[in-house]
Amino acid sequence: MPPYTNLLYSFNFYLFGLIAIASAIVFVTRKSAVAAALWLVNVMFCLAALFVMLDAPFVGIIQILVYAGAIMVVFLFVIMLLNLGEGAVSDVRNWRWSLVAALFGLALIAQLAATRRSEPVSAIALAPDSLAIIQKSQGAVPPVAGPLFNQYLLAFEVTSVLLLVAIVGAVVIGRRRGEFLGGPRDAR
Repeated sequence: MPPYTNLLYSFNFYLFGLIAIASAIVFVTRKSAVAAALWLVNVMFCLAALFVMLDAPFVGIIQILVYAGAIMVVFLFVIMLLNLGEGAVSDVRNWRWSLVAALFGLALIAQLAATRRSEPVSAIALAPDSLAIIQKSQGAVPPVAGPLFNQYLLAFEVTSVLLLVAIVGAVVIGRRRGEFLGGPRDAR
């Protein structure tokens, strides 16, 4: 392997990581729900790139298809259906909440730095190549799909029904009184 390959990998890994962090910060600071949702899509694309770089292409593709694709479309649909204007949602952001969020972020960074310096607990550490052995013998999809459609099938189906109920609830909330019965809309 050429020596520049490791440097290029490290550069791209940190680049996608920094873009994901910056996009996440912009995501939580937007007042517009649509703009925030689009920044969240950018975070999810960066996470998918990181998964691909970590030799998990299946998880990266699922990240794009499921989260950046399907769930974000549902979020944008609900946001646009509810027609959230600039003044429709009260904004509770002020300097106190920003200070609390900054302190919480610094605590998380300190925790990550401490975790990086520590050794993993031997009781929970995996064998060095156990995941590689499973992937070589079964492929990347069966270890994920097997439990999902066997032992977690009920939870998977309940989650899909819950998302459907949330969409129907957003439609009901978004409609004005009398519109379902064919009557005129309320003029408020």
